[in-house]
Amino acid sequence: MGEAPAFIVDDLPTGFPSGFDFKSKGCTTATVIGNKAYLIGGGHDESSTVGVQIFDQTRGELICRVNPTVLGTQPKPCKGPKGHSAVLLNENRILIIKKGSTPDDCIWFLEVDTQYVREQRKILGTEVVAWSKGARGDAEKPIVISGPSGVGKGTLISMLMKEFPSMFGFSVSHTTRAPRVMEKDGVHYHFTERSAMEREIKDGKFLEFASVHGNLYGTSVEAVEVVADAGKRCILDIDVQGARSVRASSLDAIFIFVCPPSMEELEKRLRARGTETEEQILKRLRNAQAEIEQGQSSAIFDYILYNDHLEECHENLKKLLGLDGNVTASPKSSPKGVELPMDLSISKIDQKVIIKCESPEPETASKNLIVLDLSSLKGGAPGRTRGLDVYAIDSFSDGLSGFNQPT
Repeated sequence: MGEAPAFIVDDLPTGFPSGFDFKSKGCTTATVIGNKAYLIGGGHDESSTVGVQIFDQTRGELICRVNPTVLGTQPKPCKGPKGHSAVLLNENRILIIKKGSTPDDCIWFLEVDTQYVREQRKILGTEVVAWSKGARGDAEKPIVISGPSGVGKGTLISMLMKEFPSMFGFSVSHTTRAPRVMEKDGVHYHFTERSAMEREIKDGKFLEFASVHGNLYGTSVEAVEVVADAGKRCILDIDVQGARSVRASSLDAIFIFVCPPSMEELEKRLRARGTETEEQILKRLRNAQAEIEQGQSSAIFDYILYNDHLEECHENLKKLLGLDGNVTASPKSSPKGVELPMDLSISKIDQKVIIKCESPEPETASKNLIVLDLSSLKGGAPGRTRGLDVYAIDSFSDGLSGFNQPT
């Protein structure tokens, strides 16, 4: 199966044939899956996104036009007249290759019937599709660390970051409150308007959020993915309620709860800080008791650490993360994008997509084949789809064995 053909909406027939032979129009492509045709394209300026429409023929001969709810971070339209190519991977998703885009923005997946899409369709009660950006290589599972105030989780995280500075990174949270003196947007928080954040929460772009003193705070999917894009493992320091929300999301993470050795010891530590009033200390202790009960009895957390002795707890944390013994944490380079030309043609065999870079020089044409290996994909909407393997081959070498020549 090769590249999906394009056609004009007005050319849609009363029934979907086995193949298409319609005219192209701008940057729009059509991909047929069962009784539905997915039109992908539209948008011509930097502020717009790639549109999606569905033509549904599940009810007899009548074709219904549907504007689905589109979730996930949406790609911007292609620059120039070349547009994009669409390749049907399976009945669950469509591969989109943006021609002439930057290396980190040319591979996207439109999910039309994955587990995430089916869940959101049931929740929202409407037709749903979801975008996911493609990324080369794998990423380590994020780490969610929770625990009551005063338990020492902040100190444990600081020790981990100090010992392995190139391995871990924090996600930057969003908030609707105004920045304080010396706070920088994108560094301390992503400062945003309430209406914008509420819209993105509705669109499924947040892993967790809460209202605190009239302002919204939350962790977006993109904030976690950006850390992984930089080749680091993301740490989320959030409360139990936030951890519950993340556990219910699509994020595949490791959940760790840090417990005090006793409530008496926790109270001792809170009082030793000397930063709260008596009323605040008593409130923190009440909250801590409830959090500990949830942390120990619920199915949220994979591991429970008891912070009786800080150094011992730190060593136990490293063991859980596979950093004990003689393991050397070498810096992990951030995965590179795929650099593709404007002019290309595409074919697909099994789990591999072959991209032929159109070269005007016959003597160099045989060295212009790029393979996208999709056999080890992981993740998906509303985050990245990782595990892409990309390599070049020579059409006249054994590297092309088993493939048909792209058309």
